[in-house]
Amino acid sequence: MTNAPEILKSRSEFLACARARRQGTRGMMVQARQRPDDPDGPIRVGFTCSKKVGNAVARNRAKRRLREVARMVLPGHGRPGWDYVLIGRAGATIDRPFEALKGDLVHALKRIHGA
Repeated sequence: MTNAPEILKSRSEFLACARARRQGTRGMMVQARQRPDDPDGPIRVGFTCSKKVGNAVARNRAKRRLREVARMVLPGHGRPGWDYVLIGRAGATIDRPFEALKGDLVHALKRIHGA
């Protein structure tokens, strides 16, 4: 897939998003920032879950769900030159219906972008 988001890998990229805009939903927390050095660059996304979500199996399951939601939603609703970090919520990310999780991300992106 050519327009799939790139993946954030370094801690500094995650921390830069943590200092920028954020929007919470029932299924996840979304942090986002516009990159000043690359305004027309690709959409980039990172995923994280704290130990509050559960053991390693539960955290990985939550991140897999977030990755799939991002793959489906970000190409249509994300903006070029932006970094997004999706943070799983204890209980909610795993237990929330998948369509509701997609709706949560769309809602969060609209709030972040001011639409």
